[in-house]
Amino acid sequence: MTAPRAITALPAPTLEHVADFSFRLAPVTEVGASALGNRRVIPILDGVVSGPRLQGRILPGGADFQLVRHDAGNGIVVADIEARYVLETDDGARIYIVNAGVRSGPAELIARLAGGEIVDPRLIYFRTAPRFETAAPGYDWLMQHLFVATGARYPDRVEMRYFRVV
Repeated sequence: MTAPRAITALPAPTLEHVADFSFRLAPVTEVGASALGNRRVIPILDGVVSGPRLQGRILPGGADFQLVRHDAGNGIVVADIEARYVLETDDGARIYIVNAGVRSGPAELIARLAGGEIVDPRLIYFRTAPRFETAAPGYDWLMQHLFVATGARYPDRVEMRYFRVV
């Protein structure tokens, strides 16, 4: 039996900045507490996208569907996030986006966010993995790569920076 060969040519992933997204939000719709946590829906009113690879606007009608759970014993509040929305690019293409991830932080900071206060985004973990779907040939690259994003929640908006994993 021969020993397996070492793989030396695997590239380490890097990140390429794609765009910054800014979402304007409607008030939270509280669905209620269940055995899994507190279910809530946050309508997305609209937004702006600008960056080196994407520019356009977020169309009204999307929403962020969240399940807020309190991790037992450690004082951390976790929101499982799944936002769905449509980007219309400056050249008229439409791109459907499903952006799933996690926002978590100490209970006292999450309570301040919920109360409309500004909290330093570096103190809250907010990461997502957006997926894209489009019929526009110039944007098919969005369906051929992985993406990650980092975000920040403010009283009136969410700001996110999207990266392609290269």
